[in-house]
Amino acid sequence: MSGPSPTQRSLTRDDVAWYVRASLGPGRDVVDCGPLGGGGFATVWWVTLDDGGAAALKVAPPPEARLLRYERGLAAAEARYFRLVAAHAPQVPVPRVLHHGRDPERGEWLLTDRLPGRPLAELTADIDAGPARADFGAATVALHRITGDRYGYDGGRAGGPTWSRAFAAIVDDLLADAADWDVAPPGGPRLIRELVRHHAGALDEVRRPALLHFDGWDGNVLAAPDATGAYRMCGLVDGERYLWGDPLLDLVSPLLFRRAEDEPDHPFLRGWRAAGGQPAAFDPAARVRLGLYRLHLYLLMIVEMPSRGMTPENAPDRSALLAELLDRELADLGRGRPRP
Repeated sequence: MSGPSPTQRSLTRDDVAWYVRASLGPGRDVVDCGPLGGGGFATVWWVTLDDGGAAALKVAPPPEARLLRYERGLAAAEARYFRLVAAHAPQVPVPRVLHHGRDPERGEWLLTDRLPGRPLAELTADIDAGPARADFGAATVALHRITGDRYGYDGGRAGGPTWSRAFAAIVDDLLADAADWDVAPPGGPRLIRELVRHHAGALDEVRRPALLHFDGWDGNVLAAPDATGAYRMCGLVDGERYLWGDPLLDLVSPLLFRRAEDEPDHPFLRGWRAAGGQPAAFDPAARVRLGLYRLHLYLLMIVEMPSRGMTPENAPDRSALLAELLDRELADLGRGRPRP
């Protein structure tokens, strides 16, 4: 894919100055600013403020942009997430919310502190990111100690009173999005729904709705060298896709396109276990759930492609990889399953 996603607004320096004044007051100004890459949903700019402060501006998609069902209200969701973490897990470094606003013409935006450090995705091969990944594993355990009052998303989006019902509703919404966008996922909707129903018992071993970041891939974890030169985690960003559910769901994105149960010595999992993350070893039900959560992520990444301006023609490598990965999870989850 070349160029911005259809969900991303085009901004100028004058636009950024307007959002800053609307957030912090008419006397505030922007010394410097520029776009931040790495994402394909909202538009994000770094900002240097007139008092020397560093901020990040995230502007939600324009009203005419077609979104997936769970993507409604993500700017407000991100503000809620950062405030939840600041209040209940202050040891986890997330940006401080400076302002969340809406305007009839300028849309919805979020202004936060800009944290130091670089995304893990930008670290070169000669840098050992292991300590930062272990820090992130430990931080994830702290986040999971925050408990919600229902499973799934908030804000009127897919959820439910049990994890199996919430997860089924989340997958159903993605399959409805696939139909809306004329996307045919591998295996087809019937098989995907049947596998989620078949494994409801494993899902319902989850008895507490933990706070989940969900999107903890390398682009959203920041790291910087400490006094010894070792790179340590110094920030967690992009909390807009948070939900409530099984802590194991947060083991998928940090090991993107891999399998946590096959890599017990991965630095993230070492940090997770050291901080008390459970289970320390993955029993059969946990392995089933991890397979379902990879199925969900790969399905989401396939379904979101047209909304981001991607097709099998202009993004053939992504399309082929996701189809292969989803096929593998479908096959593994289907072993030993009675035919419908």
